Amino acid sequence: MGTSSSYGGPGGKTPLVPSWLGSGSGDSSDDGNDGLNGGNEGENEDAPPNLPSAPAPRPFPPLPDVGRFQTARKNFTRYAKSGGNDRASLGRAVSGYVSRAAGGHRQAAQRMGSSTITGANLANFLTTASSRGAREALRSLNLENLAGRPIEEIFLGLADYVCPEGGTVDEGIARGAFIETIADLAEFGVTDLDSLSADQMQTVLELYASHAIEARLCNDIGTKICIAPTDVPAFERIQDQLHDFILRGVSDALTLARVELETLTQDRTLQFVESIYEQAFSILESWGSGGSNCMKRHLLIGRFGPLDNTIIPAASDELITQLPLVTGKKSLNYGIHRALKI
Repeated sequence: MGTSSSYGGPGGKTPLVPSWLGSGSGDSSDDGNDGLNGGNEGENEDAPPNLPSAPAPRPFPPLPDVGRFQTARKNFTRYAKSGGNDRASLGRAVSGYVSRAAGGHRQAAQRMGSSTITGANLANFLTTASSRGAREALRSLNLENLAGRPIEEIFLGLADYVCPEGGTVDEGIARGAFIETIADLAEFGVTDLDSLSADQMQTVLELYASHAIEARLCNDIGTKICIAPTDVPAFERIQDQLHDFILRGVSDALTLARVELETLTQDRTLQFVESIYEQAFSILESWGSGGSNCMKRHLLIGRFGPLDNTIIPAASDELITQLPLVTGKKSLNYGIHRALKI
């Protein structure tokens, strides 16, 4: 029996931008020579043909920092082992991933690759469904047989159109994020494609981009998310916290964009989705490094009189505010008593 080990994420020698993305710089112009004898009569027919000159050498991309993933992975593992209590390590992991491992928020957005294409395809379908109706949007894709079906079935049928084909990790992340989005539709109130509102369109894109970024992070620096937590509740808590953290960043990025999604044209959609990923990574980097946009977690504890000394556990990064809910006359404070009597 053979043995195997879990995938540890990309190595530090993985280039930030693959070298094959560049185009050749050789001169392909025709100099009028057919490559045989130069077309001159009287020359020796046995002379060797004139060979074209070699193209200029293509410059190699700069070598990446071989240890650029290390710090982010250590911080993420520390967060996972804490069971979700060490939120500061989560922030440092995400910030370090964007700033150092990926090389900045623009390069981090470029790493989304297939997820950007999927997001653009999804946005195009939603805008078509909003402007022309779900049936017409499905007919344009030869999927009219899905009209009137539950929205989950419709989105499953869209998978082959929305998600790029292939079996690479990048394409797997894009397709996996789309499936996760389908599972969330009902929870977020997106149930009818024919009555899709602008807010619901934004919700769908928020969910997809959040799942895609989360999968990208876990693949690059969070490969121990399944083995580091001590029990199943801790694992679920870590997943929920990570997803909520990313979802808030993506939601803010879409809000800052101030674009009416239903007015987007197909030639602008890809650029729009790229900008959302860039802005989301920028926000997450700022939050993780403790920037001015960092949101604090507040824990509100209501106390029912001076004898209420119940100990409420709080995380190390939570700000505790205690509210005396009962006044001296044994009535609820802050207008609650008056409101209940109405």
